[in-house]
Amino acid sequence: MSGQNDQIGLIDPNIDPYRYLGIIRNTDGSITRLQESIIPFATTNPDLSSVFTKDLIINPTKNILARIIIPRKILNSSNNNTTTKLPLIVYFHGGGFVMAVSVDSPYLQSFYETLVAEIPAIIISVDYRYAPENQLPAAYDDCIESLHWIKNNPDELLKKYADFSKCFLMGTSAGGNITYHLGLQVAGISEYLKPLEIKGLILHHAFFGGNERTQSEQRLDCDKILSLNVCDIMWELGLPIGSDRDHPYCNPMVEIKSNENLFDQVKTQGWKFLVIGCDGDPLIDRQIELSKILKEKGVQVVDIFSEGGFHGCEFFDPKKLKELTVVIKEFMRV
Repeated sequence: MSGQNDQIGLIDPNIDPYRYLGIIRNTDGSITRLQESIIPFATTNPDLSSVFTKDLIINPTKNILARIIIPRKILNSSNNNTTTKLPLIVYFHGGGFVMAVSVDSPYLQSFYETLVAEIPAIIISVDYRYAPENQLPAAYDDCIESLHWIKNNPDELLKKYADFSKCFLMGTSAGGNITYHLGLQVAGISEYLKPLEIKGLILHHAFFGGNERTQSEQRLDCDKILSLNVCDIMWELGLPIGSDRDHPYCNPMVEIKSNENLFDQVKTQGWKFLVIGCDGDPLIDRQIELSKILKEKGVQVVDIFSEGGFHGCEFFDPKKLKELTVVIKEFMRV
């Protein structure tokens, strides 16, 4: 791993995996969340002067929140009576379904800002309930609810500036897992989401697993960003009780191999997949395997697998973030 990687991790997941996740495991198997939100990365609060943000409540009962991020220059241009509509990215953050990451987490802010400015696009970043208090499929259900909410209760900013006919679902890590499963679930009901028209799914360092270890997992089993013991704990806490890592929520290959028609609706819709990974991520073999089988099934796929890096490296390396933005911008041209 690179020296930069070593500088980022403040808590070694191989030594204290539960504290790394911001939780304490109780003797009865339950968890207690640490009062202080421990994000195990060195972060700074960026200057967000180039974007305007607005926070919304999607479901107060479930505490599902969302944040709209929009380039300020589009707001300024509208003052000159020239309103331009931008493509919409519905973004789902990571956290292994367990960590207390939210749309307000500091390390996400410069990520949002760079994407919306460089593509350019509008992002609506969606929160969802954590496990184990709310195990899967709770996160999937919340994110599906968010799409219906955007359709039925579009904020004035979205109505004025977002091109609903160019909508992309994007997620990082656990959010990439959500994006994949969400796409499969909503492909058959796309008519009910209009005026939202999904054009593609962007899986960024997607979080998948399985009972049998891959070569990249074995090679990077003690990774300082995403060690195997942390992955195992997150799946243990996140999956339905009694499930193992070959549950379809974790291991997509199980469902793909048992359902020949799984991607029929995705292909009918003409959706594209963008699968992004790097060989410093223990999960890369699973991402490569998914991309390969999607292509074999006739799904339109663009995949970008780079050398070096680490899980979520674009959040902490401005150069890699710029490279990611170029890839996403090209993919979103329709």
